[in-house]
Amino acid sequence: MSGTTKNRDGRGRLGSALSGLAVAVGCLLFLGGFAGGALLYRPYSVPTGSMAPTLETGSKVLAQRVDGADVKRGDVVVFEDPLWGGSAMVKRVVAVGGDTVACCGDDGRLTVNGTPVDEPYLRPGPGGTIRASGEDFTATVPADSFFLLGDDRTSSLDSRTHLEDAARGSVPRSAVVARVDSVVWPVTGGLVERPAAFAALPGGVSSPGPVRPLLTAVAAGAVLILGGAAYGPLAQRLGGRGRPAREKAGT
Repeated sequence: MSGTTKNRDGRGRLGSALSGLAVAVGCLLFLGGFAGGALLYRPYSVPTGSMAPTLETGSKVLAQRVDGADVKRGDVVVFEDPLWGGSAMVKRVVAVGGDTVACCGDDGRLTVNGTPVDEPYLRPGPGGTIRASGEDFTATVPADSFFLLGDDRTSSLDSRTHLEDAARGSVPRSAVVARVDSVVWPVTGGLVERPAAFAALPGGVSSPGPVRPLLTAVAAGAVLILGGAAYGPLAQRLGGRGRPAREKAGT
C-alpha cells in the first residue's frame, strides 16, 4: 500500500506543478496580449451602415494607432475632421495626395490616375448592376490628403458630399487617428482585407498590424488559465471516485 500511495502522491505533485505552470504561462500570454493590444489598438463601435458590407452597423472593430503617413490606398481608417463634424468617422481611402480619382468609367468602376479599380465589397445597385458611385465626379487630391469613400456607395456621406469644399472632398493626413485591422464582433468578421486592385497601384497596400498574434495570445492564455485552474478540482473528483476501489483491493 505504501508503494501505491507514494506513486499516487508523485503523480499528484507533478500534476499540481504542471497546472501551476500552465496558469503562470497563461497569465503571461493573456496579460501580455491584452497590454500589447491596449498600447497598439483602439476599440471602436461602427455607428452607421456606410461601410457595409465590410463593417455592419454595430460592429466592434480594433483599429491600430497609426500616423497618417502609414496609410495607403485601400485602408479603412478612423479619422476626425472638424469640417466633417468633428466626430470619429470610418471610411476607406481610395486615393492619396497627387492622385486624380474619378467615377465612373464605361464599366461603372472607380479610376485612380486613369486605372480602373475592382472593388469586390460593393453591392449591386438598382437593376443588379454594380456602380462605384451613383453620381459621376472627378477630383485631384491635394498633397498630404486622402479621398475617402464608404463601401455602401448608396448611403455613405463621404468625400463626394464635400466636393464643393476648398479641399475638394479630401481629408488631411493628420486627421487620421487609426487604421481598422480587425472586426472582433461579430466573431465571423476577422481581418479587414486590403483589396488586391489597390496593391497594383504605385505604393501598394499596407500590411496588417499584429492584431492576429495578440488575439491568439489572449485566447491561448485564457485557455491555459482555465485549464490549469480546473486541474485541482477535477483531479480530486476523479481521485475520490477511484479511491474506494483501490482501498478495497489493498485490504
